[in-house]
Amino acid sequence: MKTLIASSLIALAAVSASSPTLAADKMDGMNHMDHGAMQTQGTAEATLVDGLVKKVDKTTGKITLTHGPLPNGMPGMTMAFKVKETAMLDQVKEGQKVRFAINDAMVVIRLEAAK
Repeated sequence: MKTLIASSLIALAAVSASSPTLAADKMDGMNHMDHGAMQTQGTAEATLVDGLVKKVDKTTGKITLTHGPLPNGMPGMTMAFKVKETAMLDQVKEGQKVRFAINDAMVVIRLEAAK
């Protein structure tokens, strides 16, 4: 039994050494960056999401929003977001309905009053 196991391990090592791309070949076509809902769009094409302003904190540069599902797959909830520019916070007040977009780092990159 030990001889059989040792032979199998030697054969496996020989195959691995002779074909270092064997594992990569089996993964051909798999794109680990293509997670669909996990990706967010770039700034120019950022998807706007409806939200309700719960809190504006100019000292920390954060806004707390109740929002629906985000383009990155996150479900609706209430959470605090950093804003790209603190001047964005001058446009909104608590209780106001807004539309906003975030980047990959979950930072608000666009913020506007809802119509």
